[in-house]
Amino acid sequence: MTKAEIVNEVAKATGIEKITVQTVVEAFMESVKDSLAKGNPVYLRGFGSFIIKHRAEKAARNIKQKTTLTIPAHDIPAFKPAKVFMNIVKK
Repeated sequence: MTKAEIVNEVAKATGIEKITVQTVVEAFMESVKDSLAKGNPVYLRGFGSFIIKHRAEKAARNIKQKTTLTIPAHDIPAFKPAKVFMNIVKK
């Protein structure tokens, strides 16, 4: 599902204009990105959590050149679904 499809579904379900829904969806995504960039997770009860996962430094190999390089430690954004959400998806 794309962002445009989400906007259409929410507009249809709520009766709010698409342009307003699009503004709200984009503001939500910006809020999540800003919060994660500051190191703060976002918790949405019954839906899930947007968190930051730390990846440790590791060695990687380039098989073609037969060399080893080091990938430095870094943080990545991740989503952890709530149990209620997982149960709906699992069926």
